[in-house]
Amino acid sequence: MYKQNPELLEKIRQQFKTAPYPRIELETYPPKDNFEALYVHNLVTPYYLRNRKVISTEGKVILDAGCGTGYKSLVLALANPGAHIVGIDLSEEAIDLARKRLDYHDIANAEFHVLPIEEVSSLNQKFDYINCDEVLYLFEDITVGLQAFQSVLKPDGIIRTNLHSELQRNLFFRAQEMFKMMGLMDKNPEEMEIQIVIEMMKSLRDNVSLKARTWKKEFETSEEGILMNYLFQCDKGYTINDMFSALKKSNLSYISMVNWRHWDLEDLFKEPDDLPAFLAMSLAEISVEDRLHLFELLHPIHRLLDFWCGHENPTPPSIPTEEWTTQDWRNAKVHLHPQLKTPLVKEDLTQCIINQKPFEISRYIFLPTVVPLILESMRVACLLPLWEGSQPMMSLVERWQQLHPLDPITLESIAPERAFKEVKELLERLEPFLYILLEQSV
Repeated sequence: MYKQNPELLEKIRQQFKTAPYPRIELETYPPKDNFEALYVHNLVTPYYLRNRKVISTEGKVILDAGCGTGYKSLVLALANPGAHIVGIDLSEEAIDLARKRLDYHDIANAEFHVLPIEEVSSLNQKFDYINCDEVLYLFEDITVGLQAFQSVLKPDGIIRTNLHSELQRNLFFRAQEMFKMMGLMDKNPEEMEIQIVIEMMKSLRDNVSLKARTWKKEFETSEEGILMNYLFQCDKGYTINDMFSALKKSNLSYISMVNWRHWDLEDLFKEPDDLPAFLAMSLAEISVEDRLHLFELLHPIHRLLDFWCGHENPTPPSIPTEEWTTQDWRNAKVHLHPQLKTPLVKEDLTQCIINQKPFEISRYIFLPTVVPLILESMRVACLLPLWEGSQPMMSLVERWQQLHPLDPITLESIAPERAFKEVKELLERLEPFLYILLEQSV
């Protein structure tokens, strides 16, 4: 079995012993309106992106690898009702806090172990979902972590993990190199080393590149900010090509970037419908990897290469909605994403309908959008039954006809074909953002 360099491993262990991560009070409960975090950590999101199927989280087994003090474990438990959470981490102190956190919030269906990721198979468990957040880039060889996950992932399971971007974070890597030269990272950085970094950065002229592009006022009072950026032991950066290479070596298949909508190459151009001739002709032939790599070369704004992956072709690919026949649409089952199915969102929509105000659906989950998505509330009103449960497509069409019985210009009755077409257009607008989930009836 592969073992990481014990000296480097001990540096990581000591740093997180000194500064357990994340530093969030045990009593802190994820805000009930934190739809974004719950949306990302809900298994429904990546499973639907891959398979266009809506799954139940009941009975699923989730690994939180490098769980730290357990805040993400808590979020995973809240986002996935009925799932069993298993957390592992190198730090005994962090694991102790993780246990206390979930006990405090009455999450009983969880267990925690002091265990390095490369030994995860010793748990003798298989997982439906593996969350490894802000950890993998600390490995000397990231394929070691990915291969460990691959070995304990169920055939249709999904992994969510991330890497620091070499291109976006290069200035912090320069800072780390400088502070290594100064001997501040020879051992576990503590209060003295943190203060030296603060004094050094404050003393630089404001126009010095490293200070101008990395330093924030809040770092002056944030030990965690200094340790996780300027004095981060074993921190490394990667490119999209590195990511895909590691997936290939680990027999894993790319599914999607977690914030997939913010990696759209065409969004970088002034006129997406009128691209430079060479790109326009070749874009259809460019692989997903090359599209993402072009994006990061042009616009490296993402600190994390945050992605979902899984085994190769675990299930037959579903037919995308763009290729559905009229009969497919008529037989479709419509779901509301679980993180929108809350009394708060329903009440907000109801008030918009009553007051005839536009409904900004993206205010709850902005991750898959680039600009706000605002809808006419009376049109979205046909979707209200989705807060009670999934609905057949044709039931929504019938409700549409009840809400819009007459053409506002001619005052003639709305034909069923027109109601069907207008509901279909509404769903087609919402489904790419995964606000609405569509399934073909079996």
